[in-house]
Amino acid sequence: MRFVFLFPLLLLHSLPALARNDYHRCDPSTQMGLNFCAHEEWMAADAELNRLWGVVKPRADARGTGQALLNEQRAWLARRDATCEPEQQGGGSAAPMFYWRCMEELTLRRNAELRALR
Repeated sequence: MRFVFLFPLLLLHSLPALARNDYHRCDPSTQMGLNFCAHEEWMAADAELNRLWGVVKPRADARGTGQALLNEQRAWLARRDATCEPEQQGGGSAAPMFYWRCMEELTLRRNAELRALR
């Protein structure tokens, strides 16, 4: 009978950990952790891509080349996604890591291209 009363308390005790997302963090000692590491690294590269876009696109607009740059960016996004998508098809616990590494690598290359346009 005590278990019935203790279970809700244990559940309430674990809520802060769930809210902090402790179960979904970068931990290179497990495959799941490596998957999260790869995702976090891609997110950082993607954040830089968005920051660069905010600099490059207005300058391209001012030069009259903004629409061409937007079309190029859309085509690049489609190529990136098409290139990395097969990484998920292999299955296995490492598939997400390979997918996010691919996304990061291509995004870092694009970031370098956008930096050259500044």
